[in-house]
Amino acid sequence: MILMPISMCRPGMRLAKKIFSEDGLVLLGEHVEITKRMIVRLAECGIQFVYIQDSRTADITLPELISDETVRVALGEIRSHFRTMMDQPPRKKGVMYPYVGKQFRDVLNRVIDDLVAVKETVIMMMNIGSVDHYLYQHSLNVCVYTTLLGIASGYSRDELMTLGLGALLHDIGKTQVPAGVLKKPGKLTDSEFEEMKKHTEYGFKLLKDEPGIPLIAAHCAYQHHERLNGSGYPRGLRGNEIHEYAKWIGLVDSYDAMTTSRIYRRPMLPHQAVESLYAGTGTLYEQEMVRLFRDKVAIYPLGMTVRMNTGESGVVVGITPLCPHRPVVRILADSDGIPLKSPYEVDLSTQLNAMIVSTNDVQTAPPLLSIM
Repeated sequence: MILMPISMCRPGMRLAKKIFSEDGLVLLGEHVEITKRMIVRLAECGIQFVYIQDSRTADITLPELISDETVRVALGEIRSHFRTMMDQPPRKKGVMYPYVGKQFRDVLNRVIDDLVAVKETVIMMMNIGSVDHYLYQHSLNVCVYTTLLGIASGYSRDELMTLGLGALLHDIGKTQVPAGVLKKPGKLTDSEFEEMKKHTEYGFKLLKDEPGIPLIAAHCAYQHHERLNGSGYPRGLRGNEIHEYAKWIGLVDSYDAMTTSRIYRRPMLPHQAVESLYAGTGTLYEQEMVRLFRDKVAIYPLGMTVRMNTGESGVVVGITPLCPHRPVVRILADSDGIPLKSPYEVDLSTQLNAMIVSTNDVQTAPPLLSIM
């Protein structure tokens, strides 16, 4: 299978993975032959990439971090409750209506059960493939990756529950940001950015009195944009003034935001985003946290189409556990785009002169000045 930009899909191709609706339901199943109308509709709904069946990469199998059922339940709960909070004001004293503690704890129990059963030593970044609001998918992404890093750090079940809830709900305050600011397709003005920054305070107020939500999870919503050197917001906290869980969430939140395509900017390539995290080691992010992220996370998922510095193009077909950011690439076409009669593989962990310069249709992007 190949992870292909929707812009490159053609009628007659067959899906290799399910696509979910914004309610978490299966919109299109595996093996479905896509039509021109489907492609147009998926693009209109915000789907940027889909997994397509391909005989040259039929041997690729993707490890599932969380089951389709867990994805369905999680996206359904996130969308339902976030939409409710967008459509009506919170109760007095910041308590949300309706109460959501039990529902989100149930979601986290599902997520944790799935993740602890994963036998892979490397965390594979997932492509949920959902027709959905950026906020909903981002919340689930950050939850899954942060919880996995918590597992790798040896956290207990109770600690994972608190960390996971903090990650799942870290951006819940954005439900209280005016829609014109939250969904603005261009760069925010200074006053709009100040309003956007208030989502951390809104999130804390929403969560701090919520039954079933640990107070630490509320502080994660409050602190996930704080940075070690005091340059973050809303309080300019430094070092150990920031809770350990909020540091994890801030790290993963930054990576997911940097590598996600938005209307108003191109994404960074995965290795660029990791380099950006490393550039902030000791000033923005904890060194050991960045190191564990680098050592445990495969930033180029299996099936991703890439272009090499030689001009050749291919697909990621393997991950080296000791060097997950330097994958094995199967070269399928030469520098002129002509398919090779005999594809061959390049192990980037051993051939250090070989480099990925673009993924799918994403070229090298300039650094991001701010991550919201």
